[in-house]
Amino acid sequence: MSHPPHPPYTVRPATTADVEGARRLMLDTFYRDFGYGYVPEWHRDVIDLEATYLDHPRHLLLVARHGGEVVATTGVRSAGPAHPPHPRRLAERYPPGTTAQLVRVYVCPRHRRHGLARTLVRQACDFVAGTPGYDSIYLHTNVDVEGAEAFWRGIAKEVFDARTTGEHGPGVGTVHFEIPLHRRVENGNRFHVG
Repeated sequence: MSHPPHPPYTVRPATTADVEGARRLMLDTFYRDFGYGYVPEWHRDVIDLEATYLDHPRHLLLVARHGGEVVATTGVRSAGPAHPPHPRRLAERYPPGTTAQLVRVYVCPRHRRHGLARTLVRQACDFVAGTPGYDSIYLHTNVDVEGAEAFWRGIAKEVFDARTTGEHGPGVGTVHFEIPLHRRVENGNRFHVG
């Protein structure tokens, strides 16, 4: 069981000062953990993090810092799964605009097992719940990456296992998930949306 991060970790929305460190962590993850490197059609947001996340009021990039280094990231984009490569029925179920997609949930290997991913995802979901116009929280992950499947199954509901379709090619076991969207009402209680 992971515990909430504690000092010396700082978790917060990214600023321009975090962009280079966040990009470095993302690119390292593509090459080291995923093994296929930067793929322009999948990762174009990484080239211009500021325009994608910092300059868009319905998008968010969260970072965890340790000392002067960005050691974890999580993003929110107003987008659903693109068809192709994803099935049309998923693209229709999670349309852009009303779907908040969680992306770039990455933690530097030496900082894993400190609760950083769970904390970042929780804060991202709180952001979505407080942002008008979102009806669902969607994500997909490569379950071939160690720990990814267990992590997401602990906090999200599977909506489609695409491993048999090969939608991203060999060596990429894609599974699609949804996280329940909870909104606060005026008296402070939560209710489930969707």
